[in-house]
Amino acid sequence: MAGAFLMLERWCCVVALNVKQEAFCLHYAKTGNATESYKKAGYEAKTDTAIYSNANRLLKNDKVQERLKELADEIASDKIADIKEIQEYLTSVMRRELKESVVVTLSTERSTYAPDENGTMRKQTIKEEVPQIVHIPAKLSDANKAAETLAKMKGGFDNKAQIEVIIPVFGGEDELDD
Repeated sequence: MAGAFLMLERWCCVVALNVKQEAFCLHYAKTGNATESYKKAGYEAKTDTAIYSNANRLLKNDKVQERLKELADEIASDKIADIKEIQEYLTSVMRRELKESVVVTLSTERSTYAPDENGTMRKQTIKEEVPQIVHIPAKLSDANKAAETLAKMKGGFDNKAQIEVIIPVFGGEDELDD
């Protein structure tokens, strides 16, 4: 079965891969680990170095590259937020532009006077609780967390300072008089 070819049609493209190559692509698309994918696809080699080398060679194969691109395109969809959308969302939370829906219970009391069985007027109070949805701005703790996350994404907490030191070297010091 190693010589069998698997034809895959994807949106007007046809990629011809053998069974092991397809298995490699599917596993690699899930894990991103070429060595592990090479082994899971059923390929064999005597040493780990050979497996690593062969897996990387397989990754450079044009048909494999094309199939991996197809798989990546399948995975990428409008249902998955990209970085820009995430940053826009975090910014709106930080600015407290988004509203949260919170259920609150409103209590109302209505009092009336009605005669009891003796004819004496008595106060009757009817209490009623009504749930209501209220829209409030994002909590400050959520806004602060969004600001912190945005700062991390933008490298705002990168405390690695780069210092460039140039040490001058003077020539001819041996020739100078004291």
